[in-house]
Amino acid sequence: MASPVARDRACPTAPEAAPIERSGVTVKKSIHPEYRIVVFRDVSNNFQFMTRTCASARDTTTIDGVEYPMISVDISSESHPFFTGTQKIVDTEGRVDRFKKKYGF
Repeated sequence: MASPVARDRACPTAPEAAPIERSGVTVKKSIHPEYRIVVFRDVSNNFQFMTRTCASARDTTTIDGVEYPMISVDISSESHPFFTGTQKIVDTEGRVDRFKKKYGF
């Protein structure tokens, strides 16, 4: 069963947009890296999110009938201890005590 995909608010699910046109000048396609929609998958908990990137991808995945490039990552905000609230500060070498003793706290 596929995990739900978080969609970036700035990332429409529609196909790639036309070249960006600002002040009547179109951006040259041949000199810029390909900027496209990609799915990132956290391998530790199968959380997926979709956003735009220039990073290259080897794998693909299908979401809502559309095939997207997929990049696997080891850790994301869904599994990182800092963001999940399970982070513990451990002072195994007594660094805090040495600092306090050295600087008179």
